[in-house]
Amino acid sequence: MPPQTTRPTHRRTLLATLLLLLGSGLLSGCQAILFRSLNGTSGKSDVVVQHDVPFDPVRQLSLDVYRPRDARNAPVVVFFYGGSWKSGKRQWYRWAGEALARRGLVVVIPDYRQWPKVRLDGFMQDAAHAVAWTHAHAGEYGGDPSTLFVMGHSAGAHIGALLATDGHWLASVGMQPRQLAGFIGLAGPYDFLPLKNPDFIDMFGSTHAAQLRSQPVHYVDGDEPPMLLMQGTTDKVVWPRNATSLAAALQREGEPVELKLYPDIGHSAILLALSRPFRGKAPVLDDSVRFIRQHAGHITRAREDIH
Repeated sequence: MPPQTTRPTHRRTLLATLLLLLGSGLLSGCQAILFRSLNGTSGKSDVVVQHDVPFDPVRQLSLDVYRPRDARNAPVVVFFYGGSWKSGKRQWYRWAGEALARRGLVVVIPDYRQWPKVRLDGFMQDAAHAVAWTHAHAGEYGGDPSTLFVMGHSAGAHIGALLATDGHWLASVGMQPRQLAGFIGLAGPYDFLPLKNPDFIDMFGSTHAAQLRSQPVHYVDGDEPPMLLMQGTTDKVVWPRNATSLAAALQREGEPVELKLYPDIGHSAILLALSRPFRGKAPVLDDSVRFIRQHAGHITRAREDIH
């Protein structure tokens, strides 16, 4: 086979395999291989990447930063990956970081410790530290810390939503939810009691009172940043009622929230729609960037009005 045809053929084969697994619901069992393969489809760009930047040396936690080469006062996104709070690696998500950075954003993808090594308090403390580090250092990478967004998929969306609703997590690092310019959740579990899975009971507690600490919807009190909640209607892993319940709670408090329900999109598909091969499946990337630009613009204009 001529060398110039090898890469397109590889990509067509990868795309066909991903489509097959996506349709069969088997994607979650092949994450490591498939996400590494997606990294190979991201293509060359003018995105600058800083790998393995320590943000918590004591716990040996690091992060990757993706940014446009000419970034200057750009909106900043901290992206938390999913994996049921017990699997996943930031290195798998280069394709997501680059996709967002190509749209003019500074993107941070951090580590967080997972179950069974830690439980709720452990991974939430790690997430809060990652956000605080980003707020403190965003300017060094061309980002504007006043336009800091938190974003995540699945368990990562839960982590981000809990940071945005339960103020004590960010308070522990000297911040508050209102310092976030917004939260973007992809297929996040926000209202998922009662718990039946033994792993989740061990993560979040055996009593109802303990488990309530894990529920973002429980903490909505009118002090939340704007939210964009994106959900596939055919998701059988995280049911759509999680997004609709959180949206309703925010609306009752008069908080700005957008709810996007994508027809015929499942749990993995909503994440993969950020990637180049699957971008046509749902406008997840466009909707995310529009939301970020809208709310970053509000903050910039308000700052200009003050001065």
